Amino acid sequence: MVCSEPKRIRHMSRPLASLSLDLDNAWSYLKARGARGWEQAPSYLPTVVPIILELLARRKARITFFIVGRDAQAEENREALRLIAAAGHEFGNHSFNHEPWIERYEERVVQQELESADQAIRSATGHKPVGFRGPGYCFSSATLKAVRELGYDFDASVLPSVIGPAARLYYFWSAGLSREDRWARRRLYGSARDALLPLGPFHWQTRRGRLLEIPVTTIPLVRLPFHPSYVTWLSGKSRMLADTWLKFGVLLCRLRRVEPSIILHPLDFLGREDAPELAFFPGMDLTRADKLRIVDRYLRRIQQHFDVVTLSEHAAAIRRRGDELRLLEPHRVRR
Repeated sequence: MVCSEPKRIRHMSRPLASLSLDLDNAWSYLKARGARGWEQAPSYLPTVVPIILELLARRKARITFFIVGRDAQAEENREALRLIAAAGHEFGNHSFNHEPWIERYEERVVQQELESADQAIRSATGHKPVGFRGPGYCFSSATLKAVRELGYDFDASVLPSVIGPAARLYYFWSAGLSREDRWARRRLYGSARDALLPLGPFHWQTRRGRLLEIPVTTIPLVRLPFHPSYVTWLSGKSRMLADTWLKFGVLLCRLRRVEPSIILHPLDFLGREDAPELAFFPGMDLTRADKLRIVDRYLRRIQQHFDVVTLSEHAAAIRRRGDELRLLEPHRVRR
């Protein structure tokens, strides 16, 4: 089954909020950290996917799942991906090998990465991916060209935030990476210049034509993230602080008329008892029950103020409304 168009075209009276989830697996976190054992591809997808789907069903939310090709190819994950498809969610391409340094690769390698993931996702789910998100929010002229050539509706790789360099320094400090590994990851999470990119949708000018970009939303004016992973981390410090931060982000989006594109991760749904090998990850000192309460509260807050849609529905609404969007050339903005 190939489904490149959204199933629902809505005429909304309220602003939209698109919701997506990067289905990063245990091995991808270990690989990015340079930890041993990632080559065996340990997977928590059979455990976490039913948990995610249950919460989304309770909130009556349909979202976009970005899938890593290597996971789609593994037989042990096939049932979990079939469950996602059966629940009516849509799929995006998250590369084949989940390497945040993919932007350093030449065009031929990038094209192969995305095409291999596309084929694996189609084979596992019966659905064509609708868009692409680079691992670690990476993007380049080569990735955007490959996205355009695959005929996807959009790219969703940009994180317009000032936090990238600080997150990378913390990651290097805590991971104990070799000098060679640090060099490979030197662009992980982007640069401070990414904060100058638009908060709202815009177009990239690629050699294959224009491509719609729907950035992951950060708080207007301050350009800091407020998606569930950050709110969860703040909850470990203070629930009041976390709730205030979420309310602040929602309020500024409404005042600045930003329709947020919000990103989820599997570790927003898993606690310390589920993945002790990932104890190094922020927020993994909380239990699963803690995490689920935080995410449910987060989604409830978003649904109070926005109509939650998939990324392809968001893209369709942008085109239907004829929004005037900025046009940027990736080689002029990429560091």
